[in-house]
Formats: sequence, structure tokens, C-alpha cells
Amino acid sequence: MYDVVIIGAGPGGYNAAIRAGQLGLKAAIIEKRDTKKLGGTCLNVGCIPSKALLHASELYEAALKNFDQLGIRTGGVSLDLKTMLSQKDDAVDGLTKGVEFLMKKNKVETVLGAGEIVAPGKVRVTAADGSTTELETRNIVIATGSEVTPLPGVEIDEKRIISSTGALDIPEVPGHLVIVGGGVIGLELGSVWRRLGAKVTVVEFLDRILPTMDGEVAKQFQRILKKQGVDFRLSAKVTSVATKKSGVAVTIEPAAGGASEAIEATHVLVAIGRRPYTVGLGLEAVGVATDKRGFIVTDRFRTNVKGVWAIGDCVHGPMLAHKAEDDGVACIELMAGKAGHVNYDAVPSVVYTYPEVASVGKTEEQLKEAGVAYKVGKFPFSANSRAKTNHETDGFVKILADAGSDLLLGCHIVGVGAGELIAEAVSVIEFGGSSEDIARTCHAHPTRSEAVRQAAMGVEGWTMQA
Repeated sequence: MYDVVIIGAGPGGYNAAIRAGQLGLKAAIIEKRDTKKLGGTCLNVGCIPSKALLHASELYEAALKNFDQLGIRTGGVSLDLKTMLSQKDDAVDGLTKGVEFLMKKNKVETVLGAGEIVAPGKVRVTAADGSTTELETRNIVIATGSEVTPLPGVEIDEKRIISSTGALDIPEVPGHLVIVGGGVIGLELGSVWRRLGAKVTVVEFLDRILPTMDGEVAKQFQRILKKQGVDFRLSAKVTSVATKKSGVAVTIEPAAGGASEAIEATHVLVAIGRRPYTVGLGLEAVGVATDKRGFIVTDRFRTNVKGVWAIGDCVHGPMLAHKAEDDGVACIELMAGKAGHVNYDAVPSVVYTYPEVASVGKTEEQLKEAGVAYKVGKFPFSANSRAKTNHETDGFVKILADAGSDLLLGCHIVGVGAGELIAEAVSVIEFGGSSEDIARTCHAHPTRSEAVRQAAMGVEGWTMQA
């Protein structure tokens, strides 16, 4: 008898397993991935391999276009795509082995196969060879994550019409990559292939990219990407995608209706979002409630069935690996009688392009809609000494604080290293701090972090370096 069986070994599941082991619970984790590698979508075909390609492609473009102005003569730069893809796979392999080690270290049993809840306290695991094993447990945690949302009428073949998974392994640089969807995944993967030489066109149904982020930030970021060579077709919808001998024909028309237009491409990336993955879990059989969008309904990670819990992408909240990690830890702590908690107002979001975009807390649009009186402080990287020295001046920092109490409500950054810089604002929000707390905290000089401080100073109108 286990104390907890966790279905899914992604960031939510494996961190839940680690915490269970630390707290002395007898735990097992189930993973169905064909590669038999732990880490879920994030580690195998998501966050990690995409970052490996983002990093490599950034270095390639820098060597190709920027080294000369720094006084670096390379004698010619060429792309070895096969090696670039291989080093990406090496990174994934090393990290999946690391997760496997952590399971052993924390005395978590790993069971390979597809998990199905057959009754409260009972999970059947079907292995790749068809054999089955039944695990009895006091608690079950569903951590099965999410999958690519399909585009109606478009069949993904992972050759010419690809998902985010296929976009990690295109064997040649696309001549023209059309991306359906202007969200995080499409922009990240599009930026990889643009740097490597592809023409990139983004088709977005809305009138803006990054719809969940601050509007001013998204607008500035789009201008930066356009300057880099990305073409945008906003307020447009894809009505058909047809594979041809020479590539793919994409038909688009205005979102509001109107004349259609054909775009010739070599590849199409469908990146319109993700949806909960709960196929074959047996939720209906045991009565676990889901909503109309397929998310499992929970109250502090508890489902409506006693002893069955759910975390990560398959429940409501941002579909982010680090959110799933925090869910997993809090869920196990509650299970163990501790005070597990996640502050969803302090969950950061990052777009790992060049430059990066990072956000935490409320956007201006959300504050206006809620009728909250707020103040704004902004500071451009063009006035930051480190950014100027490094020729990386695109972007700015934006701080939002309550007009009365000065409570920090949000921070939004476009700029190199934004994903690291946002951590300061996350900490201040988590501790209920103010913009003045940042403004009066000493920051090392010269660093990009000074831009965060200067933006915080700007909330009260005493920015000093711009």
C-alpha cells in the first residue's frame, strides 16, 4: 500500500514525488512516455529542448551579425544543424537521467506505463507490452499535464504541418515558416528558425500578440520582432492548410470576415495553445468532475472524489512548468497535514526570445478592468549603462503599484535577461512589498537590474538616470 501514487512524471509530478519522499511518504510515480524518460513534456519536448535551440541560435546569429562590431573576427560562420539538434538532445538526455536519479534518491518507485484510476485508491498501469499492474494507495495525484490544441480541419503530420514537438526537429531550415498563433510557444520557436535563416510569418486571430501579457509590453515586443524580420498578420484566421509537392498552402482571411488570401510556405507550425490531457485516466468511471474545457475541477488540489488530487496543466491556472512544480509541492504538503499554498499572483511568465519578455502580477488592463487606482513607473534599457555597453538596449521595465498603499501589483519587462530580472519583483510581491522597497534597495552597478530599481523610483516620480 502506497501513501501516494502520482500519474505523470512532468515537473508537477516529479516534484510532488520528491516532496513526498522528503516527508517520509511511500510514493510511486507513473510515466507512459514511449521514450521511458521522466520529465514530461517540459523536459522532453518543451521547455528544455526549446531553450537549447534558442541559446544555440542566438549564438549563431550573434557570431554571424554582431561579432564584427565588437572587434571579433571569426573568419566565417556556418550552420551545422545536425550538431545543433544533437546537442539539444544531449541536454534532454542528461536532465532526464537527473530526474531518474532524484526518484531513487528520494525512494520513489518509478512505474512505466499508462496509469488509469479504476477505483478510489486503485490505479492500473498498462505497460508498453500490454501487461498490467495494479497499485493500491491512500492518495492519487493526477499530474498528466497538457497537449497541443489542434486546429480544426488541419491534420498535423510533424513533417510539413507541425506542432511544437515537430518544430524541435525540422531536419532543414524552413524556407518559409508560417506560425498559427501569436503566443509564447509560436514566438519562441519562430525566433529559433528565423535566426537560422527562415522567413517567418505569424498569423494571429486577435489584434495583438501575447494576449495574456501587458498590452504596452506586447506592442513594444512586436515592434522589436518586426525589426528582426518577423512578419505579422494580426486579426486574421487560418481557414485551410493544404500540403503540396513544394510545401504548404495556407489560406487566411480577416477575423471579422472578408476576402481570403493564400500564403505559400514550406512549413506550418500550429501553436494556438494547449489543453488538459486526461485521456484514458478513468475519470468518468470514478466520477472525477471536469469542466466544459476539460480541466479537472479542484479545491486546493482536491477533486470531488476523496483521495484523488490534481495539479499542473490539467487544472486551472497558468500552464507553466514552475506553476506545476509549486502545485505539486503544496499538494503533497496538504496531504501530509502541512500548510501547502501557492500564490498565483506571484507566478512569473517568461517568453524566452531575444530579447526576453517577463511578467508577474497584474497588467494595466486588468487593473483598469478591476477599477484599481494605480501608479506606473517605467525605465528604458537605452538609459541603462550595462545594456548600452553591451549593445542590448531594446525594451524597458514597467512597474505597477497601488496608488494608495504603494503595494507592488505587477512588473513587466522587455529586455535581455528579463527572465532573470523578474525574480526580484516576484519576491517583493510574494512578501507583500512595495515599489519603494525596490527603489530603496541597493543594486549593483553596472547591471541590468538597475533598470528595475529605476522603474520603481519612477512610481513616485524620482527616476534618477533618465
